[in-house]
Amino acid sequence: MSDVIQQYKIEKEPYYHAVTDEVALYEAAYSVRMPMMLKGPTGCGKTRFVEYMAWKLKKPLITVACNEDMTASDLVGRFLLDTNGTRWQDGPLAIAARHGAICYLDEVVEARQDTTVVIHPLTDNRRVLPLEKKGELVHAHPDFQLVISYNPGYQSLMKDLKQSTKQRFGALDFNYPEHGIETEIVSHESGVDKAIAEKLVSIAERARNLKGHGLDEGISTRMLVYAGNLISKGVDPLSACRVALVRPITDDPDMRDALDAAVTTFFH
Repeated sequence: MSDVIQQYKIEKEPYYHAVTDEVALYEAAYSVRMPMMLKGPTGCGKTRFVEYMAWKLKKPLITVACNEDMTASDLVGRFLLDTNGTRWQDGPLAIAARHGAICYLDEVVEARQDTTVVIHPLTDNRRVLPLEKKGELVHAHPDFQLVISYNPGYQSLMKDLKQSTKQRFGALDFNYPEHGIETEIVSHESGVDKAIAEKLVSIAERARNLKGHGLDEGISTRMLVYAGNLISKGVDPLSACRVALVRPITDDPDMRDALDAAVTTFFH
C-alpha cells in the first residue's frame, strides 16, 4: 500500500456496539461495492460505524466533513503553484478512488448541489472520476467505495439530496440505540459505572421526547459520553450534565429549566 494511503488505515479496533443487522448489511453492500448512505440524527454513531467497518474490512478510510463553502475542486483536486511551476494535487475523493479507500462524505447535504454532482460518475456502473482540469479520467480502484451521511431531521427544500443522487445509494437508518445498549456504550466510552450511565441515558430519553416541542435536536449519545467523561474525572454530575447536555442544545430559559429539572430528578 502506497505511503499516500497508508496514513488512512485504521490500526486499532474502534468500539462499536451493533444495534440490529447493520454490520452484516454493510458487509454485503461492500462486497458488491454498493455506494451507501447512512441516515440519522447527529451524534448517534454513524461516523463510528464507518470507522468500525473500515477497520473490519481492513480498508483505508478518508473522511471529508462537508460544508457549504466546499467546492468540487476541494473533493477532486486542483493545480497548485510551487517553486517548479504548477503541480496537480489529488483531492480526498480522487485519492480514495485511485488507491481503493472508502471515502466518507459526512453530512453531505451541507455541500452545494453543484459540488455533490461530481460523485455521480463514481456511483453508477461507470465508477469513474473525471478530473476535467487535468484532462484525466480516473477509473476507481476495485476496492473503492463511497459512503455518505446526512441528518434527515435537518433537511429542507434548500438542503436535501436530489433524487438523482439518492437513488445511486443503498441506505441504512440509524437512530439512538435502545436503553440497554446505549447505557453500555456510554459506560464503555466514558468509564462511568452502569448506574450512572443509565441515569444519563434516561435524561437523554426525556430530552428526545421534547424534539419538535421546543428543541430542534435531542441529546445525542456523543453528548452522554462527554457528560460521562466529566463525571469520571470527578465533576459533580449536576454540573457535568449542565455543561455537556443542557447548555449546548438550548438557550431558551424555560427549556433549560425543564431539562435541569430532569437532571435533578436523576442526580439529586
